[in-house]
Amino acid sequence: MHRFATRFRYGSWDGSQQAPLSADDVLGAIAEDLMEYGDLKWAMRNLLSRGMTMPDGGYIHGLRDMLKQLREQKRERLQQFDLSSVMQDIEQKLAEILSMEQNTIDEWLDQDSETFANDVLRKIAERSQETLDELPDDSAGRMKALEKYEFLNPDAQRKYLDLLNELRKAMTQTLFKNVENMVKNLSDGDITRLKDMVQAMNEMFVKKIAGEDPGFEDFMDKFGDMFGDTPPKTLDELLEQMRRQMAASQSLMNSLTPDQQQQLQSLMSDRLGDPQLESALRKLAQEMDFLDPQGSRYRFDGKEQVDLEAAMELMDEMHQIDDLIAQVQAAERGGDPDHIDSDLVQSLLGDEAVESIDDLKKLLDTLEEAGYVRPTGDDKWELTPRGSRMIGQRALGEIYARLRRQSLGNHAIPEEGRFGERLEQTKAHEFGDPFHLHLPRTIRNAIDRDGPHTPVRLRHQDFEIYRSEQVTSTATAMLVDLSWSMALRGSFQSAKKVALALHNLITSQYPRDSFYIIGFAAYARELKAHDLPFLQWDEYLLGTNMQHALLLAERLLAKHDASTKQVIMISDGEPTAHLEKGQAQFAYPPTAATIRETYKAVKRCTQKGIAINTFMLDANQYLKEFMDDIARINGGRVFYTSPEKLGEYILVDYVQHKRKKLGGR
Repeated sequence: MHRFATRFRYGSWDGSQQAPLSADDVLGAIAEDLMEYGDLKWAMRNLLSRGMTMPDGGYIHGLRDMLKQLREQKRERLQQFDLSSVMQDIEQKLAEILSMEQNTIDEWLDQDSETFANDVLRKIAERSQETLDELPDDSAGRMKALEKYEFLNPDAQRKYLDLLNELRKAMTQTLFKNVENMVKNLSDGDITRLKDMVQAMNEMFVKKIAGEDPGFEDFMDKFGDMFGDTPPKTLDELLEQMRRQMAASQSLMNSLTPDQQQQLQSLMSDRLGDPQLESALRKLAQEMDFLDPQGSRYRFDGKEQVDLEAAMELMDEMHQIDDLIAQVQAAERGGDPDHIDSDLVQSLLGDEAVESIDDLKKLLDTLEEAGYVRPTGDDKWELTPRGSRMIGQRALGEIYARLRRQSLGNHAIPEEGRFGERLEQTKAHEFGDPFHLHLPRTIRNAIDRDGPHTPVRLRHQDFEIYRSEQVTSTATAMLVDLSWSMALRGSFQSAKKVALALHNLITSQYPRDSFYIIGFAAYARELKAHDLPFLQWDEYLLGTNMQHALLLAERLLAKHDASTKQVIMISDGEPTAHLEKGQAQFAYPPTAATIRETYKAVKRCTQKGIAINTFMLDANQYLKEFMDDIARINGGRVFYTSPEKLGEYILVDYVQHKRKKLGGR
């Protein structure tokens, strides 16, 4: 194995550099949608649509931005050009050719006929004049008649050949892209080779339809030079180019008036001067109908004039815009930008758009590489437990950030104690304290007492130790209301985020604690933290069954010998369901039986030493009276808050009642 030295180049920051995509940032960008709707694919699709702001201030443009830019580009073209000027340009060029020829005829007719040569010139001019006088009125007829006309003015003849070449090119452009080499001179040899190419192409398509090897490589070896500087690499690419060219040509016709369409078709017909070639091209066009080259109709209302060549290029650009719009829309619907043509993006929108498309394609890969998502088959993905933990960490960080903005401390000032986790503060050592010696302070105390000399002699009063906290073990069951009203009031997402944040806080900072999540509607069930982002409210079974939730919490908390057991219940209404013989009984307004069974569940928790702290997201009078009764029975507390402040209330309350420091100075 060879190892090659890696070279790095450094330069000053100029604002154009972009930091690499961070999986944490991508996950943070989809977290809100994921928590709100519980659908990873929808959240990713929404992110692709709207784009995302990078931590360094950069921005990845979303598909929505690209669609807006493409539609604006299309609108600008429609407002810029006057497509009817195509025929005006042809008529103007033809009129200029005839005017130049007429001037030459007039000069020859004015020649003095005294000499034989001048007499010959006059007779030639008279015959030419007769031909011009008999020209048809329409442009197509004039072009046809002038094909066999011998021009007296060489400049007029050259301009006529240029116009004829333009029409030939437009005709072949209805099927082929980059046709300059096909129609450059069209000598007899060129005509023969063009016929051979069209015949070979017809044979190749027949083989493809029959399921045989079409022989595309042999075809390109013979005729590849006729397709310009960027010949197609595959038969499918050639067919796609032809489909686009046919659609662009059809769109040009569709965008003209019926009279202009007829004139242009007449002008382009039979321009190649070979009936066999014309017939072969018509046959090829008929065989290409299976591509379904649907042409659009564009309503141009600008003032800028275009010639036929520019009009064909304009139609090609308009179709490219429409094709890219369709690709971006499909990517937005399916959440998959992989099928967007980057070359087309480069051509129409530039380098920055290509970079954004490349970044959008990397978003899902970035999450997978970080272990936040994983494929489940059938082009589906799911959030991993690690991804759920990261969302919980971000939710916790958001809550703490709000607390800092409000100048609220993380904890109440706890008492100082002898046992538990070490703090950075110190105290003088007392009998019975753990010997967590702070050596620098201890030596400094001795030096302060005896002065700076060696050896340093220590006495018992010099010893200074780290303070420590008493950390009590806590078992908590968080009860989250999954009833429909929580979603209607916008409380459901906040409750999920708080549950994730508290789970993250406990597992990261209080590993001795136990934490359960219970969701309840008509029935209660235990939930796992990594399922919370996908959790949705219960749409089908009505009810708020606090009784079942409390009974389940009691059973789960009974597994632990923790010094503190508590229930944190999040709800927005009174109980409207209870269990009878294992079946939920729903009634609204709540029946006396529901209230009675709920009180019984509260008493059972109270007898087991389980505190019930309730966080209510509504505060009507009946609800207050009911919650006050629960508090009197249990001794727990009731908080009335809003979804926005729910997380701050719960986390501050948990931490403040979690740690207590014992005596000491």
